[in-house]
Amino acid sequence: MISATTTWTGEARFCAALGHEQPDRTPVWFMRQAGRCLADYRKLRERYPILTLAKTPELCAEVTLMPVEAFGVDAAVLFADIMIPLEPMGVSLEIQPDVGPIIHEPIRSHAQVTALRLVDPEAELAFVMDAIRLVRRELDGRQAVIGFSGSPFTLACYLVEGRPSRDYAIAKAFMYREPQAWHELMDKLSSVVIAYLNAQIDAGVHVVQLFDSWVGSLSPSDYVTYVQRHVARIFSEVRGAPTIHFGTGTAALLEPMTVAGGDVIGVDHRQSLDRAWERIGFDRGVQGNLDSTRLIAGWEATADGTRDVLRRAANRPGHIFNLGHGVLPETDPDLLRRLVDLVHVESAR
Repeated sequence: MISATTTWTGEARFCAALGHEQPDRTPVWFMRQAGRCLADYRKLRERYPILTLAKTPELCAEVTLMPVEAFGVDAAVLFADIMIPLEPMGVSLEIQPDVGPIIHEPIRSHAQVTALRLVDPEAELAFVMDAIRLVRRELDGRQAVIGFSGSPFTLACYLVEGRPSRDYAIAKAFMYREPQAWHELMDKLSSVVIAYLNAQIDAGVHVVQLFDSWVGSLSPSDYVTYVQRHVARIFSEVRGAPTIHFGTGTAALLEPMTVAGGDVIGVDHRQSLDRAWERIGFDRGVQGNLDSTRLIAGWEATADGTRDVLRRAANRPGHIFNLGHGVLPETDPDLLRRLVDLVHVESAR
């Protein structure tokens, strides 16, 4: 709750927006801010595979904190990979550079779904919780800490497809052909996601975000039939912290995704923030939605796009500034710092 004595740290600013209150200025963070375009991160990647960084608490905390200092963002997002909870379920996988997640034995049968294990994140993913505690201790209230998980649909797409895809045709065909197996898979994944996010909250994150990177491949009716109830269960059973619901290519799905849940709904760069917020409802917060390629185009394009996003947000409470998706590796880090400063200056109240 905002009071007359509130000190506007990044943490306070971010948490106020999450609570649909009006902070002193619009909070900013960037998806995929931890690494990618930072030289210090690339040096670490020369020494360690990505999963080693994510599974070693001290290294994970180091990477998580890098963009806080470099960009001046209001929140640190945990450096992790959405595939991490799958390994203790019995899934053999690897992250191939410039390719992405590779599942060694893709799920193509009901029997394989049945064989998947549920996960105790406190025991089997303790390294994630240890990293969160390290980050909280280091930030000491200056910035908020964001935890996250992949959504059951996006995780299922990787499990069935076996690797990144343009259309996830194999996964969707399995969904249509084997609806019982599909829903069992989604139910197991949802149980793991709920336990994983609740463990992150217990470890100290201020908010959790559910990433549904590939949900835009579905029609609204298919989303309602095959996904919505599972996501709604997640948002109903995650407790103790606000939630952000993010997907890409979601212009046709905003209404059913909003019904599924989330205190804040992510808006990608393919839709106008003001129109999207009308459809979501002004009683919810929104996050977004600058096109990340503007940063590749230079400062003028970045500043113009930023001012347009802020104009569409219209100074309403509940806006968290972000990109429409993640930071691109080619991004000049200095532009991200200038972008944070611009948002803070232009939105000052």
